[in-house]
Amino acid sequence: MTSPRITVALSVYNNAPYLAQALESILAQSFGDFELVIVDDGSTDLSPAIIDRYAAIDPRIRVIHQSNQGLVASLNHIIATARGAYIARMDGDDIALPERFARQVALLDTNADHGVVGTQIWTIDEHGERRADRTVDHPLSSETISAALPTGSPLCHPSVMMRRDLLEAVGGYRPAYRHSEDYDLWLRLSERTRMANLPQRLHLYRYSTTQVSYRHVLTQRYGVAVARLAHRERASGRRDPSDEWTSLPPIEMLDTLFGRPGIAQEVRAEVVRGILHAPDALAGEGLSWIAAHLEDMRQERREPIPGLWRAVARLVRNNHGAAAIRLAGLLTHHRIRR
Repeated sequence: MTSPRITVALSVYNNAPYLAQALESILAQSFGDFELVIVDDGSTDLSPAIIDRYAAIDPRIRVIHQSNQGLVASLNHIIATARGAYIARMDGDDIALPERFARQVALLDTNADHGVVGTQIWTIDEHGERRADRTVDHPLSSETISAALPTGSPLCHPSVMMRRDLLEAVGGYRPAYRHSEDYDLWLRLSERTRMANLPQRLHLYRYSTTQVSYRHVLTQRYGVAVARLAHRERASGRRDPSDEWTSLPPIEMLDTLFGRPGIAQEVRAEVVRGILHAPDALAGEGLSWIAAHLEDMRQERREPIPGLWRAVARLVRNNHGAAAIRLAGLLTHHRIRR
């Protein structure tokens, strides 16, 4: 039996309101030589029934039902069973436009030095309406993507297509980087291959309040900071200790794990910088991170990151008055200038 060119990797967890539209968009691709491998990751809504209904009418669909294990385990499971030379990511609440696969395959087929290709995206809300306030323009060339990587993710994860052999060579997604698994993967792949984004907007990416970027901001920002640190270790020829982790360690252990002092302070400052515009995270556990950062800077006799007083105003504007008072008290106690 001839293997398909593409394996579409779709992990689903309670995506019932949007799932049929996502599946229809894959099945309507102009490039049809693919298998669609769907992991139902322990959904408790109508997602399993929707998946099984589509699998019954299209032989390109393979379904794996499992107890909830999370996105990293689900994607690694798909990679392990994939038959396509290319892996195309997809999320259960997004929409792929009909020419997406055709254009991505064309780029990879004609550029052997490229291992990853994403697309420009349109952003939509929970109702499928275009979001004018969320226009995203990703860098296009390998050079501009490499330049952007140190400060953020230059690819939209569910829009990418990747060479399976490269994914396998780097070990797939790493479980320690839950909620930042894509950024860690881009950093590791960038050490082996070139990456690009197509200029066409071929993917509709749905923003909602149930997303990881809303619900797990602190965990995500911590993972991003550690992934950058691990990338620098590898680039310097040092061992990456996170290769052996199944979860991120407490921040207090980072100096020991990376073998030198000051690592925890550096990471903590980066995480605090990353949550200043996330008022819900600031109002919760974020305050303890800021308090620890201020104490770090007091002991080192250094200035804290800028923008902390503006974060107080941001908390007030987002109806977190009690948190704003606590943060203002911390800043006053440490004599931080406005």
